[in-house]
Amino acid sequence: MIRILSIFGTRPEAIKLAPVVRAFAADPDIVHATCVTGQHRQMLDAVLDVFDLKPEYDLDIMRPGQDLIHITTAVLDGLSKVIAEFRPDWIVVQGDTTTAMAGALAAFYSRVKVAHVEAGLRTGNIFSPWPEEMNRKLVGQLATLHFPPTEIAGDNLRREHVAEADLLVTGNTVIDALQWVAARIDDKVAIGSRFADRFAFLDPAKRMILVTGHRRENFDGGLERVCRALAQIGQRPDVEIVYPVHLNPNVQKTAREVLGENDSVHLIEPQDYLPFVYLMRRAYMIVTDSGGIQEEAPGLGKPVLVTRDTTERPEAMMAGTARLIGTSSEALIANVTELLDDPDAYAAMAQARNPFGDGKASARIVEHIKQNSRNMGAAK
Repeated sequence: MIRILSIFGTRPEAIKLAPVVRAFAADPDIVHATCVTGQHRQMLDAVLDVFDLKPEYDLDIMRPGQDLIHITTAVLDGLSKVIAEFRPDWIVVQGDTTTAMAGALAAFYSRVKVAHVEAGLRTGNIFSPWPEEMNRKLVGQLATLHFPPTEIAGDNLRREHVAEADLLVTGNTVIDALQWVAARIDDKVAIGSRFADRFAFLDPAKRMILVTGHRRENFDGGLERVCRALAQIGQRPDVEIVYPVHLNPNVQKTAREVLGENDSVHLIEPQDYLPFVYLMRRAYMIVTDSGGIQEEAPGLGKPVLVTRDTTERPEAMMAGTARLIGTSSEALIANVTELLDDPDAYAAMAQARNPFGDGKASARIVEHIKQNSRNMGAAK
């Protein structure tokens, strides 16, 4: 039996690891446990409910005004006890969060092998996105197995001298999660009706722009510039904007100060994953600084304008389904206006082709960890 501990602490990690955790739990050759750090609390718990996940361990580290040092030290301290109790053969972490970095470091200190889901994404700038770029690079140094979602990510790892036997291009597990949730919405008439009622304020005669924004590197003025552009875009009579505002106080303050009095902009609470997928499917286009949405939206045929200066996900740009536009107000207004007024430009982006996966990434990850464990056992 292979003992595997999956660690995550934020909403995006939970979404992307949920299908992997479910695959581990269903495999008779694996003893699996989940440890959540609670780096995000409310948003994390909502995802656990959607995927019916019940963690065996919960570090519950979230504190008001927490900084990166607190998150790192609290995760290291809490995981040392969990690892000693569960005695895993493998620790699985996802992506680029501080939870993932500290989880991999705790595993290394305990001489436990690390499997890194969504490995190999790079911008080449350790301060953009910050601290995620460095977190992901550090996890890459500590991992035994690397699961890049695309060939570009795999090539990044090869250039960093990761052996071919230690990596497997899997596709992104977010596509597994998205397909599972979308099918659930379609299969459950009551769910679709409930969300239609929840968002009854939306005007079917207007084109809805869905917005998210939460990146730390945009707190120094970028988020404000985006919001001022949205205020101007919201003056169009054919448009309405839905902005689920992240709980971070910096995001809340800026969004509500700039957009709070705009009748065409709906500032709503952060949404659980099911209603957020509903909103993505309902949207005409999406404006975001989120990495995960860059991966999800192309599969739904939604153009994505990425309000960042760099991206570690160039595949969507190459496929033509996303544009990297930065945080300039002028750039956002110009790109949104083009997509609203030029049907050919919109059609060129609104094609449901997804370079990030086929929905089978989780099965590949589980099988590769099992195969690696068998090979290591045979070598002994």
